[in-house]
Amino acid sequence: QVQLVESGGGLVQPGGSLRLSCAASGSIFSIYVMGWYRQAPGKQRELVAIIPSGGTTNYAESVKGRFTISRDNAKKTVDMQMNSLQLEDTAVYYCYAVIKSTVTAISSAYWGQGTQVTVSS
Repeated sequence: QVQLVESGGGLVQPGGSLRLSCAASGSIFSIYVMGWYRQAPGKQRELVAIIPSGGTTNYAESVKGRFTISRDNAKKTVDMQMNSLQLEDTAVYYCYAVIKSTVTAISSAYWGQGTQVTVSS
């Protein structure tokens, strides 16, 4: 079993900051990609930021310059610092990872349970 557990969501005023964290645990052989997606009410889930194990990060245009993703391979964690938050950043944020399991030896996509980020004055 592989689990992704997020933390750090909450309510913040426009212009404020939040930091999201996600920890992977379980039968993990290797983690290839980690990142964050979000889904606002009535909208499709969209990529926010992603960081491969050895490559360059990729951000949605709407968050470039405001969000910073980072990962700690030893701790199996991925964080995202969100600055200058805007009303349109309100969404449920999901941790995402592509992980090769020690049990199945197959790489699969895994999702966290989601954490709510609300930007409101």
